[in-house]
Amino acid sequence: MQIKKFDSVEALTEAVAKTIINAVKKKPDLVLGLSTGSSPIGVYKAMVKDHIENGTSYKQVTTFNLDEYVGLAPMDSNSYRHFMNEHLFDHIDILKSQTHVPLGIGNLEENCQKYEEKINSAGGIQLQLLGIGTNGHIAFNEPGASFDALTHIENLTEDTIFSNRKFFENEEQVPRQAITMGIKSILNCEKILLVAYGANKAKVVKGMVEGPVTTSLPASILQKHGNTSLFLDQESASML
Repeated sequence: MQIKKFDSVEALTEAVAKTIINAVKKKPDLVLGLSTGSSPIGVYKAMVKDHIENGTSYKQVTTFNLDEYVGLAPMDSNSYRHFMNEHLFDHIDILKSQTHVPLGIGNLEENCQKYEEKINSAGGIQLQLLGIGTNGHIAFNEPGASFDALTHIENLTEDTIFSNRKFFENEEQVPRQAITMGIKSILNCEKILLVAYGANKAKVVKGMVEGPVTTSLPASILQKHGNTSLFLDQESASML
């Protein structure tokens, strides 16, 4: 793992955005993996700002998001499709037909299989943006998830439900399941950028980097990935 430390969250997110922007400029038809939650919002804001000011184009880019809540239709205000439109897709020149988010309604098993097929048909994800949960999950691969899993349905832990309650009116509204790219799907990505900030991530970052590779801390498997960069602020890196 390559570890990059920053003095502020703003500097961190600017650096991640610059890495993505430079990758798109170098390869205009980049296959880009994206994430949701609090961690990438600053990254997307910087990408939108660059697009408006510098004209970086995403017309040939194809994107795949990591996950989606089960039971939420794409037009639901709490869905990750809605999140991506609101924070990124509606503000750049990407073609919506080239943006992919798992479908959390209908035949879920079929949706999982088709999503993995779409990734393969695109030639695989070349650059993947990741966050990490306070329990060590990546995407929605919770502790105990198989390292060999592809896109699948995952039961969310109470920790994850509690952490995500801030995006809903109350905790009861948080879905209890999600469709997520599996850990094997993530390891198949050519390059990974993982973002973590805040003191509440320090312990899990230490385990990810220095602890044993174990399914009890899913992100620890990234030790086995040959091209992963961690973007950390001083607080999240404080135990390293």
